[in-house]
Amino acid sequence: MIKKILISQPKPGSEKSPYYDIAKDLEVEFDFRPFFKVEGLSAKEFRQQKINLLDYSAVVFTSRHAIDNYFKLAQEMRVTIPETMKYFCVIETIALYIQKYVQYRKRKVFFGNSGKIDSLIPTMVKHKEEKYLVPQSSVHNDAIASLLTSNKLKHKECVMYRTVSNDLTEEEKKNFDYDMLVFFSPTGVRALKKNMPDFVQGDIKIAAFGPATAKEVEAQGYRLDLEAPSKKHPSMTGALRAFLEENK
Repeated sequence: MIKKILISQPKPGSEKSPYYDIAKDLEVEFDFRPFFKVEGLSAKEFRQQKINLLDYSAVVFTSRHAIDNYFKLAQEMRVTIPETMKYFCVIETIALYIQKYVQYRKRKVFFGNSGKIDSLIPTMVKHKEEKYLVPQSSVHNDAIASLLTSNKLKHKECVMYRTVSNDLTEEEKKNFDYDMLVFFSPTGVRALKKNMPDFVQGDIKIAAFGPATAKEVEAQGYRLDLEAPSKKHPSMTGALRAFLEENK
């Protein structure tokens, strides 16, 4: 019987989250506990990359972390970002997040529709004269750089933040009594192994979002009980609800 579920993500900011509906409808309890956290580089660390933010006329944002750390570093280095700066975001929700730092004007904020850089390329090509800066995590591949190069866009990638393990306390380890664990990244799965090397899965169900996370669950020697997205359930909450109803 699945009653207590650990979601390895931060607690939802909105009361309208589907997790709360599932908890109410299916009488389960959710704990939200990220296994890793994002940490920004300090101004001193960033300067080692010898990048001047004002050498670029446009910034490409692939996540909210990138936005937060771009403006945080600018402030730390006492750099005033000009009004003329253009922002290119992989999806509208990220574009709207820029309002936290600058006034949102359509003529300088552009976004794609898929959450991937590919859908942003046609818009970027229309602004071929711009010099693009791409803030990234310390863990990244060269896919974005290759794509921008192949489209003859002037660009520079830089590291602005990193992912670090958010270790469990001794108290948390002692009270680790979940019926199901839900992971959203390979880093989260590896963090479980690091924090609890003696963890035995037994009857505990494990869910993974995305093929890379699912692969990591099995690579670490755990049994994968639920994988999302699927054709039927594009979201983890949808897949989770169906799984819990089946296993009631």
